[in-house]
Amino acid sequence: MGVGAARDEFVRDLDEVERGRLAGYLREVDQARFLLGVTLVRRVLAQRFSLPAAKVVLDRTCPECGKPHGKVRATGVELSVTHSGELVGIAVADRPVGLDVEKVDTEVDVDAVARVALTEAQVRELSGYDGIARARAFTTYWTRKEAVVKATGEGLRGDLRAAVPDGVQVQDLDVGVDHRAALAVVDANAPVVKVHDGQQLLD
Repeated sequence: MGVGAARDEFVRDLDEVERGRLAGYLREVDQARFLLGVTLVRRVLAQRFSLPAAKVVLDRTCPECGKPHGKVRATGVELSVTHSGELVGIAVADRPVGLDVEKVDTEVDVDAVARVALTEAQVRELSGYDGIARARAFTTYWTRKEAVVKATGEGLRGDLRAAVPDGVQVQDLDVGVDHRAALAVVDANAPVVKVHDGQQLLD
């Protein structure tokens, strides 16, 4: 959903760690993205577990250093949060999941990134595009890649040029012409994906 949906009143449901993270962002747009992402997670889980949003317990402990900047987790569900440009999205599942959205950027050095992040087949396919179509194609590949490494837990430390691992399902999501998005789920079978507008959770 659009980052403009963030409102100051949402801060009341944040815990101490989240308020600290929010204050650490210098740009208002980054604050809005973070606030909206946290609020959506809290309200989805509040409905799921029949709790007030402020009572939902979220854990962001980094498994490597112990500081609260890791992937958000909650008992009983798998979560993924993403934001880019004007969009913020979350995914909730009963198995490891990764969601990524990216704004199409015509200024990105596609060739440089493609050499280290795309498979040989993707690089060949990319050569058939020009201009904005090339940027959109690259962004499609990139969101799929990001979604996969989020779902598997490897992060960007993994081999980005590798093909999608066995047992991981990837699905593109339609989020308009200015952004690209993908969902990855660790499962042998294709996931049943339900897309909802988060606005109803915020009203």
